[in-house]
Amino acid sequence: MKTDDLIASLSSNVPPVRRNAVGRRLTIGLALGALVSLFYVVVMMGVRPDIMVAMHGFPFWMKWGYTISLAVAATIMTAQLARPDTRHLRWLWLMAIPVLLLASVGGMELIRTPQSEWLAMWLGDSWTVCPWRVLALAMPIFVGLLWSFRRLAPTRLRAAGAAAGLTAGAFAATVYCVHCPEVSAIFVLTWYSLGILLATSVGALIGPRLMQW
Repeated sequence: MKTDDLIASLSSNVPPVRRNAVGRRLTIGLALGALVSLFYVVVMMGVRPDIMVAMHGFPFWMKWGYTISLAVAATIMTAQLARPDTRHLRWLWLMAIPVLLLASVGGMELIRTPQSEWLAMWLGDSWTVCPWRVLALAMPIFVGLLWSFRRLAPTRLRAAGAAAGLTAGAFAATVYCVHCPEVSAIFVLTWYSLGILLATSVGALIGPRLMQW
């Protein structure tokens, strides 16, 4: 059989892929993983007791604005890397916007705060555990994304793993906001971001092994 005939035979009965199939698959994986992480926060760690009051203040929405913006940008990158034809990532620069905005808020905090209080504002009360909690909460979401990738066709496996880890870390940080009482922008910029970077690193390390197809 000639090569052209073989290709025509193999492709003759292939069902069409549904529109937005990648987005739906990733959404399911994200939702399942996020539900597990949220359950852990609510049942094991506990929702902060003043959350209803906190939701009327700027710091709570500052944290959510930062983590959700990163999560959306990372999800866009993950969706691109889930396809086999990805060469150039689009909209990657979007992730710089929330970082720069939060850094600006942190700079204004430092200007308004006496230097003697800078260290306490930066470290807060939970800097030693915050990044590790974000990393731990990212793991169920990362597993959900790995499940999604099993039906997709990534070719840049390390980049796809890093993007999945970044997405998982950003969504995990969003979930963690329900528990975390810290209010400083420089705390969030440093320790939340460190947890997200740890999740990204884990994804980059183990992604190529788990995403092979």
